[in-house]
Amino acid sequence: MVYILSKLLYVFILPLTWVFCLLLYTLFAKNKGHKRKVLILAIFIFWFFGNRFTANLMANIWDVNPGVSAAKSYSAAVLLGGFVSEGKNGEGHFNGAADRYNTAVKLLQTGTAGHLLFSGGNADINPDGFSEAQFVGQELKKLNIADSLVLLDDKARNTMENAAFSKDLLQKAGLKPPYLLVTSAYHMRRAMLIYKKAGLEVVPYPCDYITNYGTIMPTDFVPGVEAIGAWNTYIKELVGYIVALFK
Repeated sequence: MVYILSKLLYVFILPLTWVFCLLLYTLFAKNKGHKRKVLILAIFIFWFFGNRFTANLMANIWDVNPGVSAAKSYSAAVLLGGFVSEGKNGEGHFNGAADRYNTAVKLLQTGTAGHLLFSGGNADINPDGFSEAQFVGQELKKLNIADSLVLLDDKARNTMENAAFSKDLLQKAGLKPPYLLVTSAYHMRRAMLIYKKAGLEVVPYPCDYITNYGTIMPTDFVPGVEAIGAWNTYIKELVGYIVALFK
C-alpha cells in the first residue's frame, strides 16, 4: 500500500502541478491584488524550473563523481534497473536510460568488474508477468556472457528493495566488497545512501547524464520541456533522498 501511495503522490511534487494549481486559484480569486501576486508566482516557478541554467546548476550540485580507481578491479558491478520498458505485446525494449546497461556491460567485458549483478523486476503499480531482469538476462546471453558471471534479481521494485536483494545475492555468491554501483548520475546520490545504509560498501560509477556542464548559452534561460523533465527527476530524487535518510 505504501508503495502504491508513493507512486500516486509523485504528481504533487512536480513544478507544473504547482503552476497549474496557482493558475487555477487565480480563476476563482476575488482579490485582484492577491490574484496578481499569485500569477507572478506561477510565472516565476514556471521560468525557474523550466530553464536549463537552473537544471544544470542543480546537476552540478547533486550529481556524484565517479569513485573508481583505474588500476583496481572489483568483484562485481551492481546494475540498477529502470532502463527497460514493456511494450504493448509484453516484450521488453531499452528506453532512454540504456546507458546504464551499456556501461555495466563494458565494465564486465574489460575486466574492471568480475561479475555483473542486475537488480530490477517490475515497478508497475499493477504488474503483469513482465520482468526487467529476464529481459536483461536474455540480452546478456546474446553477448555470449557466461551465466556464471551474472546474478539476477527479478523481485526489486524500488531502490530500497534493490539494496536488500543485492545484498542477499552478493553474500550467497561469496563476492567481496567493495562493489561498483552503476546507475544514472541523477540517481546515484540516493542509491549510494540506501546501499550504504543496507551495509553494502559500494563505489559510484555514474552514467546516463541528463544535463550538461558546458558553456552557458542565452537559450539556457528560455523555458523548455527538457529542463522541466530534468527538474522533475531531480525533485523526485531529492524527496526520495530525504525519505531514505529517516528510514
